[in-house]
Amino acid sequence: MTAATSGPVPVVVVGAGGMGRAWIGTVLGNEAAQLVGVADVIEGAAQKAVAEVVPEERRAGIVTGTDALEVARRSGAEAVIDVTIPAAHHPVTADALHAGYPVLGEKPCAATLAEAVSLAGHSEATGLLFMVSQSRRNNPHLHEARRLADELGGVGIVDTRFARAPRFGGFRDEMEQPLIVDMAIHAFDAGRVLIDGVPESVTATSYNPSWSWYAGDAAATVSITYESGAVHTFSGSWCSPGIETSWNGDWVLSCEGGGVRWDGETPPTAHPAGADEVLGRTPGPEARWELDASLTDFCAALRGGLVSDSEVHANVWTQAIVEAAVRSAETGSRVVLAELLDEALEQAAALDAADGRSGALLAWKTGVSGLLAG
Repeated sequence: MTAATSGPVPVVVVGAGGMGRAWIGTVLGNEAAQLVGVADVIEGAAQKAVAEVVPEERRAGIVTGTDALEVARRSGAEAVIDVTIPAAHHPVTADALHAGYPVLGEKPCAATLAEAVSLAGHSEATGLLFMVSQSRRNNPHLHEARRLADELGGVGIVDTRFARAPRFGGFRDEMEQPLIVDMAIHAFDAGRVLIDGVPESVTATSYNPSWSWYAGDAAATVSITYESGAVHTFSGSWCSPGIETSWNGDWVLSCEGGGVRWDGETPPTAHPAGADEVLGRTPGPEARWELDASLTDFCAALRGGLVSDSEVHANVWTQAIVEAAVRSAETGSRVVLAELLDEALEQAAALDAADGRSGALLAWKTGVSGLLAG
């Protein structure tokens, strides 16, 4: 397979469930990409998704099947979008990379931190882009909040409050840490947009109110300390009916020269010390949001543009925060990310040794140095 240098990127969407269908729709609406194939391990699922999501006049030539790489080869794809379940992210992404296909993966990067580090190694070994769609960082209001905070001297304290009461049913109801693993990851990643540098340590407490309909802990408070000394505190619940926040949460940023407020839905406001409130800018019609922005960035990188800040080495930090929060909640102890990443590197190297396709992690001296060098 030889990649083109211009024009839409032909892509295969792997995974035809609810999120896969959302990605199919995103590809169809984005001029930077062309949907040429859909794959799903369940027989007939890919064909059904195409029939139900793709307009009839655009279905011709879209290849479907159960084998992702076979569909990619038959369709002439240049890249793969991995929208499988987290447990499948590692094998699907590694196989695609070694078959010559760059990958855009739905969050999380992988099911475990060790698998995420392993995929960073597979990306290095193949020399191909693996980018994670941590889509909520692609919110123009969030980046406007960062701009306003920078004008006030830069953020030093970030407080996020999240309160919703969804009744999903299914796997979330049975997870041990549904809020931290499935929802708070978005806030942790958004915090990294607002704060420069890398996170250093995490402390967390999780709990489950008596009225909760979740088996695991549906509420948590997590504090993330960065190398700069800045601290992001997240306090959230998935079982708080009545007074609910937006799905992005309520944000307060404290800076030397004042503060910034953002309700997660509308433009943020700056509150300079001793001055009037300043309303943030409203995004224009050209603004890219969430999945669409992730896809645009991915395709631009494949056509010679800048590599997104959601490239795998950068994104692993977000997964490290999640794993550290879970461990801290379980043990009651502060978790140092450098130690957690070294542990994950050792486990990832063992995975790769058994797999036999990548020895890239052997060159990493530590987990932190490997991520920063990547």
